[in-house]
Amino acid sequence: MGLVHGARRALEFGLIVISLLLMTSLAVLVVAAVGFRSAGASLTWYDEVASVMLAWITYYGAALAALRRAHLGFPNLVAALPRSLRLLALAISETAIITFFALAAYFGLQVLDLLRGDTLISLPWVRVEFTQSVIPIGAALFIVAELFTIPDKVQEILSNKAPGELGHGVDASPR
Repeated sequence: MGLVHGARRALEFGLIVISLLLMTSLAVLVVAAVGFRSAGASLTWYDEVASVMLAWITYYGAALAALRRAHLGFPNLVAALPRSLRLLALAISETAIITFFALAAYFGLQVLDLLRGDTLISLPWVRVEFTQSVIPIGAALFIVAELFTIPDKVQEILSNKAPGELGHGVDASPR
């Protein structure tokens, strides 16, 4: 489990760094764009780049949230089920999540193929394939994050612990 735990920590660190860099860059871009616009010299590429950055923050942040088990869920509903049904609910939900993101990754790759050669309108040297690569990459990262968290979820069910009691993920319950 040491190798798996190390890989999980490395992925978490990487996603944190990417998310922080994207959020900081977007904040700087917004402030700069406001300054330029106030000076009467709007940045022609601002809207296009800011929307791409926001999409990237969403995808990478979602993968980080999945890895930290911080997405919204129904832990009390699942916890009320008998253990065997909790395992079944976990299997069904993980299968659905992984299937959805596998399809998103597959069709994201298809979209990249269709967009081959297209560029951003305001920055013709930036290929749309690059900006939209976040779809299959983010979907794959989400799948990896889910796979990393399945053992923790199974352990919680088998040990009759409430979600978050094992010290993994986000636990919003009062102490």
